[in-house]
Amino acid sequence: MKRSPTITWDQLRVGLVIAVAVLVLGIAVLKLGQQLNLFSKRYELIAYLPDANGLKAGGSVMVAGQMAGTVKTIEFLPVDADTTRNLKLTLEVDADVREQIRRDSKGRLRTLGLLGDKVFDITPGTPKYPVLQPGDTVTIMVSLDYEAVIAQASSAVNDMVALTRDMRAITGGIVRGQGTIGQLITNRALYENLNGTLARANTMLTRLQNPNGSIGRLLDDPMMYNKLVGVISSTDSLIVSVNSRKGTAGLLLRDTTLYSNMVGITHGADSLMRTLTGGTGSVSKLLSDQTLYDQLNKLVTDLSAVLADLRKDPSRYTKGMVKVF
Repeated sequence: MKRSPTITWDQLRVGLVIAVAVLVLGIAVLKLGQQLNLFSKRYELIAYLPDANGLKAGGSVMVAGQMAGTVKTIEFLPVDADTTRNLKLTLEVDADVREQIRRDSKGRLRTLGLLGDKVFDITPGTPKYPVLQPGDTVTIMVSLDYEAVIAQASSAVNDMVALTRDMRAITGGIVRGQGTIGQLITNRALYENLNGTLARANTMLTRLQNPNGSIGRLLDDPMMYNKLVGVISSTDSLIVSVNSRKGTAGLLLRDTTLYSNMVGITHGADSLMRTLTGGTGSVSKLLSDQTLYDQLNKLVTDLSAVLADLRKDPSRYTKGMVKVF
């Protein structure tokens, strides 16, 4: 049976649908490739990390937070003493951002969000440093370890739970009337005592405000204030008089003549004492010569004996002194 050379509408409709689907698929692939930079020219850079927790081959490489390439490979390095270079990352970076990555650029592992995927982020460099060439190494900066942060947060949460438990125990004791605060809150007698104390204090304040009382007059009567002002004025006048050079007190405070005279008297007394203690005069002999002291002592003793005998028999010493004419 010979097939008809004409194309039916059904056949044409199927062909149009297939063509539209192929066109849409091609546009989607093109847009996806542009979004992921699958069709752009790339070059390789190297980075060394101590660990790459969460990062895998095919992961994203970002420059200043923007998608700029992928992680091509992650390789283990031979074991050595340098634990900062355990892994070697080969990065495929778009050539369009090549001018942004320079010698002072820093690379680090970063998390997209708090719990998102791991990416390798590179900070842009500055013009005074040269551009990194293919095969160069990106300098690594210390990145924030979210696991350590979460561990610290877990410890803080545990402390908060313990604090909450302690607060619950404290508030429970207060509600049950334990301790001073509990008694203040729950004890009715303490409330009544406090109420009575406040009432008595109020009564006392009322009495203090009585204008006929001593304290009330201190509060309301200006006479005491005026007297205090007078006393202060008199004291000020007295101080002014004392500071004056005309009065005796002022001269004692300010005039140096008395001080000079006292210094002179002190020097004279000091010279006199030196003369008395170190000289060769009579007074010095009286102070330091033991023989003269003994003779004077004997003289005084003999004189005392004569005076005593004179008192007993005065005629003995006056015989012949009185003559009768």
